[in-house]
Amino acid sequence: MHPIDDTSLAVALGANRPSAVGSPRATLLAVQPQLEARLRAWATQELVYRWSSLHDTAPVGGPPDQPPYCNAVLLVQGLKTPPSESAALQLLDALQGLEQEFGRDRSHEQRWGPRSLDLDLLFWGELRLEHPRLLLPHPRLHLRTFVLAPLLQAMQGSASR
Repeated sequence: MHPIDDTSLAVALGANRPSAVGSPRATLLAVQPQLEARLRAWATQELVYRWSSLHDTAPVGGPPDQPPYCNAVLLVQGLKTPPSESAALQLLDALQGLEQEFGRDRSHEQRWGPRSLDLDLLFWGELRLEHPRLLLPHPRLHLRTFVLAPLLQAMQGSASR
């Protein structure tokens, strides 16, 4: 298993509604290079990306009878931008901008309901943050098998640059 250091950052990806690029699975595949490009802007050196495979999972919570989710996790190592509240909120804005590009409208959705793309910042090094817009580490990370299984797989996986 690869160690997580004080610059490691993890992002969970999920979708259970189609986007303009197609199925939830197609959406997660299409967003991967864009997510890497957004994170590359924060680096002063080459980043190490560790992706989980895509996992099909049953919905947890939310409205009944929603479609299954497709989930993945990206673990990034080598960010030179130190974790801080302002940097984490800037990253949150970048993630939510990507969600919007793939058709997510947070103003009209039900909590834990169907979505075309969900990008959650799980942790960034040892940063502890309690902000109205963002809690780090993610407060339900340890309760979500659909996040923990891909995270463990990303930690064990081979790196790409």
